Amino acid sequence: MSHDEQPDEREDGPAAADIGQTDPHHPLTLAVDIGGTGLKASVLDADGAMVADRVKVATTYPLPPEGLVAALTSLVGPLPKAERASVGFPGMVRAGHVLSAPHFSTTHGPGSEVDPDLSKAWSDFDLATALSRAFEVPTKVANDADIQGAAVVTGHGLEFVITLGTGFGSGLFYDGRLMPHLEIAHQPFRKGETYNDQLGEATRKQIGDARWNKRVLKAIDNMRSLLFFDHLFIGGGNSRRLVRDDLDGDTTVIDNTAGILGGIKLWEYDHIAVNTAGG
Repeated sequence: MSHDEQPDEREDGPAAADIGQTDPHHPLTLAVDIGGTGLKASVLDADGAMVADRVKVATTYPLPPEGLVAALTSLVGPLPKAERASVGFPGMVRAGHVLSAPHFSTTHGPGSEVDPDLSKAWSDFDLATALSRAFEVPTKVANDADIQGAAVVTGHGLEFVITLGTGFGSGLFYDGRLMPHLEIAHQPFRKGETYNDQLGEATRKQIGDARWNKRVLKAIDNMRSLLFFDHLFIGGGNSRRLVRDDLDGDTTVIDNTAGILGGIKLWEYDHIAVNTAGG
């Protein structure tokens, strides 16, 4: 999963130049990126151009499902009315239901203790229905790393996406088709800790960029042995901290706007459930 707001994220991006265009191409898509440290949203036209400045607020804790829905409803309120919505969530999502919410099951955010009541509240929560009703438009919800990948994959071969931010996220695509999500972030990595533990923002701050970069390269080697991917895309706010000369030629560092721009691509995947409760 991406589990990942993207720390120190820059607000510029390739679509920014088109903001304010007078004749946006429909349908308009409300694109929401839910992160462990921040919530972001914008409205895109059919060509992927932003028709309004991106809005962003900090993620607050503790955060039960109804709290997240309320926060997102308030966040998107000032944005132009869209005809549909795409939402990236940092956890396992299937058919619009949250199966895991590691960040939001904690008392004070990533790294703090898990609250059993919050875990229960998030388990199998129908986020797509809740947000469709709140936004009053048909809504799709998927893992946030999957959505980032949807914005950048080329559609050729096995393409793998990782995100480096609050935690470690991943998405897998074959010939442009989104594959079932894998919870790699919570699998053992090294010294009895997971990829999320060893590569997340809290650990990066603790060990410094040089040691963190070495760990990222080790993780990439593991993923290469596991998947034999044809190309790797790396996103998330901490991707800018990578020493790019150390990366192989089959690896591309992607722009941080992908978490928003992938919202349009999500609607091209027929196997991602759409909820029309509010539409």
